[in-house]
Amino acid sequence: MPAIPWWAWSLIAVLLGLGELHAPGSYLIWIALGAAVAAAADAAVGLTLEHQLITFVVASGLSCVGGYFVYRRRDFLGSKGTPLNQRAVSMVGARGMVCEPIRNGQGKVRLGDTVWAAEGPDLPAGTPIVVHSVAGVRMIVGPSA
Repeated sequence: MPAIPWWAWSLIAVLLGLGELHAPGSYLIWIALGAAVAAAADAAVGLTLEHQLITFVVASGLSCVGGYFVYRRRDFLGSKGTPLNQRAVSMVGARGMVCEPIRNGQGKVRLGDTVWAAEGPDLPAGTPIVVHSVAGVRMIVGPSA
């Protein structure tokens, strides 16, 4: 059985790469990398069909394992950012100002251009605050240092 020419491996790599563009997250890019390695190895030393297939399978397997760690690291680092669609959680640490005095633990604060119901120590209007946590629609605040 004749060997596959290096340019055919290159074409396979390109088609798999295009497939990844149309179906992202399907790991086709890592298999395309395996095909590209097989193309480069065949162009460099002229491999037999068996050696081409072994190179393709090993390179694809190694790149898929490497891709697993790339995606896992990216997902881990991304989970530390602002939670999507959880605005209240992203408000923790926000700084604002008391706009209606906090008396008996209840009042209102301004964060950006929005006024929020707040709980915290008694504070006069105009006091800088920081959000410590969120309870429902109420901001739990304290004086800013």
